[in-house]
Amino acid sequence: QVQLEESGGGLVQAGGSLRLACAASGRILSSYRMGWFRRPPGKERESVATFNWNGGSTDYADSVKGRFTISRDNAKSTVYLQMNNLKPEDTAVYYCAAGRIVIGTYDYWGQGTQVTVSS
Repeated sequence: QVQLEESGGGLVQAGGSLRLACAASGRILSSYRMGWFRRPPGKERESVATFNWNGGSTDYADSVKGRFTISRDNAKSTVYLQMNNLKPEDTAVYYCAAGRIVIGTYDYWGQGTQVTVSS
């Protein structure tokens, strides 16, 4: 079982940067895929950036390519989302999620952290 907790959200001016962190409790299996999702106000949740924990298959939404970078720290069991050149349309609740690749669903979710970008 995996527990996830996001941190690092807040209010930032357009063009600024934030780094989100997702701390995972216990051991992350090599068979897990995890990453970041977001839900803008009044819109459906969408994938932002995901990857397989043991490397490879990194996928970014077209809207964030070149601006956001997902990374991990194996020793700390933490995944990060570096967000640069933020835009007002990046405003959303950001969620960390994880799931077993073989199952094909994200079964573990954090509580979410609010990111608000002002113009």
